[in-house]
Amino acid sequence: MELFRDTKFDFLGWKWPFIGASVALLILGIGSLILKGGPSYGIDFRGGALMDVKFASQPPVQQIRTALSSKISGAISVTSVGKPGDNEVLIGTELKDAAALNAARQTMAETLKTTFAPGATKLDFNNAGQEALVDQLREPLQRASVALSEQQLQDVVRAMLSFRDTQRSGLLRGFDELSGVPGVTPPVIRVLKDELSLAPFAIRRTEVVGAKVGADLEWQAIKATLYALAGMLVYIAFRFEWIYGVAAVVAVFHDTLVTIGLFSLFNKEIDLTVVAALLTLVGYSMNDTIVVFDRIRENLKLLRKTSLGALINVSVNQTLSRTVLTSGLTFLTAISLFLFGGQVLHGFAFALVVGIIIGTYSSIFIASPILVFWQNFTEGRGKRVRAASASGKESEVRSDLSRRAEAPKARKG
Repeated sequence: MELFRDTKFDFLGWKWPFIGASVALLILGIGSLILKGGPSYGIDFRGGALMDVKFASQPPVQQIRTALSSKISGAISVTSVGKPGDNEVLIGTELKDAAALNAARQTMAETLKTTFAPGATKLDFNNAGQEALVDQLREPLQRASVALSEQQLQDVVRAMLSFRDTQRSGLLRGFDELSGVPGVTPPVIRVLKDELSLAPFAIRRTEVVGAKVGADLEWQAIKATLYALAGMLVYIAFRFEWIYGVAAVVAVFHDTLVTIGLFSLFNKEIDLTVVAALLTLVGYSMNDTIVVFDRIRENLKLLRKTSLGALINVSVNQTLSRTVLTSGLTFLTAISLFLFGGQVLHGFAFALVVGIIIGTYSSIFIASPILVFWQNFTEGRGKRVRAASASGKESEVRSDLSRRAEAPKARKG
């Protein structure tokens, strides 16, 4: 399928504006990283306890921070995330001791309960699991003459939790919302109201990572990226020429640095999902570059009298339909994840969105011009060598002629 036929865009004619944009992004990103002391790492790398909490209304960030600071030593971070109206916060602490981290997680949950659901003694439906709910409801349902077998009870509870997590984002505001769930009859709802409570918040996920594990993960992520780049350099140098490998790796390294710089500029954390996205982009950008280079290699045999710059333009135009189709469809998927994927996938999706844009133009405006710059450099050096050689031969001829002219004078003398 071809979207474009016989296009003749002068891509290399636009190389300097794009190179200038890349230089500006690199300077801004590196400057931001220096000022902030490096990337902002997520809980996976820095170690600590992290809790994702959704509230029924606008969360009082300062009240949460004050309540937790009085119970947990060390720095406490409370950050609003998501879109306005999501009412979601990330609560984190950077305790380094493993035992203290586990205790901090329990303390965080208890503090939220005493602060925002004081006096509640019943089991909280919004923060309960299946087994706890089954145990709590089994006898009250029997006393209310609701005939459910053990399997039916398990199925009903599972259906209610599925509705809570998928339809209400983990937070139920009233038990009447469950009236449409299969198996939830009015008598069941009356039992739920008598036996359970609904806190105005729901703990959606918790993570605990030790400092040593975080440091090991950081080093492994760096090694994985460097090994991937080195392996691709060797492969491309073997398949094409070494300058092609250098151009491709420079372009991919450029993509990675720009993406990390944008994470710093937009104050986004880098966690393991972001590293996975970066490695995905390394392969994606490299594949896009190889497609262009492969067409350049084919055209070098067919268009022998064409200059390299013009040949690269022809090659990029010939692969334009493929680039737009693959990059465009992938970009649509990534932007959908970014807009609708939720907080857990936000960093991953942001890296994909940025990386696809940067990686696509770097294959054309960063990697390809390097080939032209190298050819101009080698041709210029060759001309200088030939000029020097020709100048040397001319000097030898002149010296020889001088010697021949002086020889008769010497004999006359």
